[in-house]
Amino acid sequence: MTKSGRSAVGRTVTRADLAEAVYQRVGLSRSESAQLVEMVLSEMADALSRGEVVKLSSFGSFVVRSKGERVGRNPKTGVEVPITPRRVMVFKPSNILKGRVNGQVVEDEDD
Repeated sequence: MTKSGRSAVGRTVTRADLAEAVYQRVGLSRSESAQLVEMVLSEMADALSRGEVVKLSSFGSFVVRSKGERVGRNPKTGVEVPITPRRVMVFKPSNILKGRVNGQVVEDEDD
C-alpha cells in the first residue's frame, strides 16, 4: 500500500507526484520542483509537436509518426468511414525499462 492507502497496482503518477519526488530527492523548494517538472514536460511536448524524437537514455523514446488517410469501418454498423491523415505519438521503451518492468536486472546501456 502507498501512503494514500491505495495499492500500487493501477496507481497513476501525476505531475504533483513527480514534483514531490524532485523535492524529496534534489532538495529544491516545492514550487521550484513543480516548475522544473513543468519545464521538462513542456520542452518534451514542444519538441514532439515539432516532430522531433524525444529520447531518454535508459528509459525510452517518444516518436511522432504520420498516418495516412485510410478507410475504417464502424464496428457496430459496418459502414465504411474515411479516417483523415493525422500524426500520432508512440513510445518505445528501452530494453532497460522493459527489464525493470519485468523484474529483471538489465545492464545500463546507452539505448
